[in-house]
Amino acid sequence: MRFLAHSLSFLAIVLVMLGVRTGHLAAQTVRSGCVFEALSDGRQVLRCQRNVTITVEQGARFSLADRDSDGNADALLLRYKAVLVDSPAGSRFQVVTPQAIAAVRGTRWAVDVGSGKTAVFVERGRVGVQRTASSTGVVLGPGEGVDVDSSGGPLTVRTWGKPRVDALMARLGQ
Repeated sequence: MRFLAHSLSFLAIVLVMLGVRTGHLAAQTVRSGCVFEALSDGRQVLRCQRNVTITVEQGARFSLADRDSDGNADALLLRYKAVLVDSPAGSRFQVVTPQAIAAVRGTRWAVDVGSGKTAVFVERGRVGVQRTASSTGVVLGPGEGVDVDSSGGPLTVRTWGKPRVDALMARLGQ
């Protein structure tokens, strides 16, 4: 039953991805319950309902999804570059990439897509990560990250070193 629920959720996300047009962020934010703010350094900040704040790296390719049609974004579909998500405990927000689905459990976390892989890092809280075509995954805690590629092998949780964390956070203005 759980696998079916994950599969239906993934299918809904794919259908939304096919139906959402990129390049129309202002129009998307009105429909998604988010307020858009462009920063002088090219980053974007989305302040969404349910206290979800998303910092988007300059040049990132993404769209927002409202999978339950309640007028509020509950997923970000990320195709390129990085985002930093800050959300409260109890949030059901997800970041979906070509390689992975990262689901929040009340935290501050970053997702980076590029070169056929997705990297997920948790600064605070916990985040569940699984491959897009899988119902099993890992849970990351503070300071931990995982690199997800299309190989299908097991996901390996690692403690990220300061240089890697600092480089990613600098791209997000942190």
